[in-house]
Amino acid sequence: MNDFIIAHTAIATAPLVPEIRLHLATDITPIWQASEDWLQKTGIEPPFWAFAWPGGQVIARHVLDHPETVAGRRVLDFAAGGGIAAIACARAGAAHVEAAEIDPLAIAAIGINAALNEVAVSPLAQDVVGAAARWDLILCGDVCYEAPMTRHILPWLRTMAATIEVWVADPGRAYLPADGLVEIGSWNVETSLELEDRTMRPTRLFRLQLER
Repeated sequence: MNDFIIAHTAIATAPLVPEIRLHLATDITPIWQASEDWLQKTGIEPPFWAFAWPGGQVIARHVLDHPETVAGRRVLDFAAGGGIAAIACARAGAAHVEAAEIDPLAIAAIGINAALNEVAVSPLAQDVVGAAARWDLILCGDVCYEAPMTRHILPWLRTMAATIEVWVADPGRAYLPADGLVEIGSWNVETSLELEDRTMRPTRLFRLQLER
């Protein structure tokens, strides 16, 4: 899997987070086609890990600008993609950082990207929804893009929010909950028309609250 990632990406940086280098897709069509071929053979998911989505960029930016928010804390980067938020937390002095993904290629990418940035991140290859809290902070970047996904994760995240901090960064996806969100900040994130319907995505970072 490492060979696939290295062959189909280039080392680059996300527009909002130039401090962190990642293995990213720089030419959209080849990696999607390669992953479709891989998918037919192995059942691997499409390569969402190969792009720095706006939510992950915003979390990483906030963490690097405010390292005191994660320093010394146990952090989970939930649905971590390529691990940009997790890497930012490790750089900012988090005590322990886990990055959860169900896609084996994403897990491999997290390991490669963490090594590239010379930080310690523990990839967690499982669906952690339903797990007991062992973290001080859970980070969720761009996770409310489908109704089934949101229905699956939101009750657990709200339960976690009763005892620990849960951050949700969202660029205006359709299934973001309408209540129980306290805004931390907002950023304009440069995007691509190959991935989004515009070249700039206003993206907000929230703290999730227990639903009242």
